[in-house]
Amino acid sequence: MLQTVRKGGHVIVATFACDGPDHCSGLDMVCYSPENLHDEFGEGFGIVDSTHETHHTPFGTEQKFIYCYCRKS
Repeated sequence: MLQTVRKGGHVIVATFACDGPDHCSGLDMVCYSPENLHDEFGEGFGIVDSTHETHHTPFGTEQKFIYCYCRKS
């Protein structure tokens, strides 16, 4: 993203939250808080906002997600 997103550009990323599932479709999951997801972007991005969502699946289960909105400085 550092090479692709222009200075002042925006990125929105959604992923499983820390209180989300530890498996999905038979695969181990990595979970993130807004802070440790931001750490994956590096110092070139700043968090503008983040939100937490509970997704209700067609199977009657819940999956917790976070969304991070970041801007390249």
